Amino acid sequence: MSVANAFMTQEEILAKLKEVWQDEFGGDYRVFFAPGRVNMIGEHTDYNGGHVFPCALSFGTYAFAKKRDDGKIRLASLNIRDGEVFESSLDDLVFHEDAGWTNYPKGVIWAFEETGRKLPSGVDILYFGNIPAGSGLSSSASLEVLTGLILKNLFGLEDVSQADLALLGQKAENQFVGMNCGIMDQFASAMGQKDHAIYLDTNTLKYETAPLVLKDAKIVITNSEVKHQLASSEYNTRRAECEKAVEEISRKKPIKTLGELTPGAFEQVKDVLSDNILVRRARHAVTENARTLDAYSALKEGNIEKFGELMNASHDSLENDYEVSCPEVDFLVHEARKIPGVIGSRITGGGFGGCTVSIVKNDAIKTFMEVLSKKYKEAYGLDAEFYIAEPGEGAHEIAMETTV
Repeated sequence: MSVANAFMTQEEILAKLKEVWQDEFGGDYRVFFAPGRVNMIGEHTDYNGGHVFPCALSFGTYAFAKKRDDGKIRLASLNIRDGEVFESSLDDLVFHEDAGWTNYPKGVIWAFEETGRKLPSGVDILYFGNIPAGSGLSSSASLEVLTGLILKNLFGLEDVSQADLALLGQKAENQFVGMNCGIMDQFASAMGQKDHAIYLDTNTLKYETAPLVLKDAKIVITNSEVKHQLASSEYNTRRAECEKAVEEISRKKPIKTLGELTPGAFEQVKDVLSDNILVRRARHAVTENARTLDAYSALKEGNIEKFGELMNASHDSLENDYEVSCPEVDFLVHEARKIPGVIGSRITGGGFGGCTVSIVKNDAIKTFMEVLSKKYKEAYGLDAEFYIAEPGEGAHEIAMETTV
């Protein structure tokens, strides 16, 4: 069993970044942070005009950055090839397959320029993230929002709001990288508040923050340590299927998104859908939105048991109707539910691997981790990692006096 509260501390991360910065870049720097996120409920609703309920996490991506006097863009990450520096320029804001991870920050610079915010000079940025790779806790959104924050602050772009950082990050991922994600991940990373979750209407971007008060329970994230390769392609396929469902339903009932339908309204129009796959995909989007509304109400009422039931129903829908889970994650969810003290458990993130999120009674957490770790190892030969989640702050600059 691996209890991954053993992330490097902020002080350790900043010390390592400073050491490499002086070797590779040198000179003054400013320090920035953007968190990862976990979604409590509301999965694959964000690009369907529905509601989501994520919270930012206390871990994410850090960066040292400075403006340059020329048009060069120099990027490095301590997570990749020991901080090897990748060099590009403001004249080459084009997606390159061999540019790998640097397409994400380059995409954000491109998005800024596409929206009329042309940069006067290039940048040096050194990143380091402590979001586990492939976990589904939004390392890419964290990287995008962080890059946007760096550009805003270094170049004094005061017209860019925190919500704009989310939208610019999404634009980069959709139109530059080619991943048709919704807005949730970037919004949670940009707008998170400590000890709160964000109840977001993705159709209007209206949101409320809700204290994530679980009384005698905690949020436990379980990393399956698997990420299947079909994640990106299948994600885009699901989005296309939902768009086709909207197109077909609109012939009978004018709608722009599936989030406009209640479950009852969907039952009245589902017969126009051309095949059963579209029925199941649309049914998930519609019912998941309804579950998210109910979960928000349950949390406000302090009814954690109801919240857990809705989490369970969410996973069942993602497993059977939306088909974005995988055997390893399904195993973790179904075995978790058998453990006394587990209030609810579901997959979180885009799917096909990654993490589960569970609400577990405090006095059951030790047993939860021990039992689940043992069973998972026996079934798949893999060591699950566990994180006790703490809702954290959204993207921000770290004051120089707090750095090393």
